[in-house]
Amino acid sequence: MAEKKEGIKIISDNRQARYLYEILETYEAGVQLVGTEVKSIRAGRVNLRDGYALIRNGEAWLINVHISPYQASGQYFNHDPRRTRKLLLHRKEINKLIGQVEQKGLTLIPLKLYMKGSWVKVSIGLGKGKKLHDKRESLKRRQDQRDMARAMKRD
Repeated sequence: MAEKKEGIKIISDNRQARYLYEILETYEAGVQLVGTEVKSIRAGRVNLRDGYALIRNGEAWLINVHISPYQASGQYFNHDPRRTRKLLLHRKEINKLIGQVEQKGLTLIPLKLYMKGSWVKVSIGLGKGKKLHDKRESLKRRQDQRDMARAMKRD
């Protein structure tokens, strides 16, 4: 058989996470889903904004991510939109995350949800919350870079 092309299609991007948190490391994790969730994800009906990840009993869980119910199926077969979903990570990665989250007071935030081939993956960021002055500083730095790029473009 011919090999399939490994394409990555970004379904949802949590842009606010990079504003609210300083991302130190990123991890790729699979997500345990039911059938109607996969169909809704392929339709792009996902919201990562309020989501976060926890590690409970040696397992990683994705909490408060909204995947809209699939429109074509009946209410009986549909899923709960804010259901807690299991993240599929290697044991070594989970142990590393346990140490960093508990000792350093860091948070796990979903950054992107994407399709890698036929698999649904989520990019999890290990982040530290920004203070208000840090947010203002990063906005100012971004605006300065835009102004410099505009000035260079004119010349």
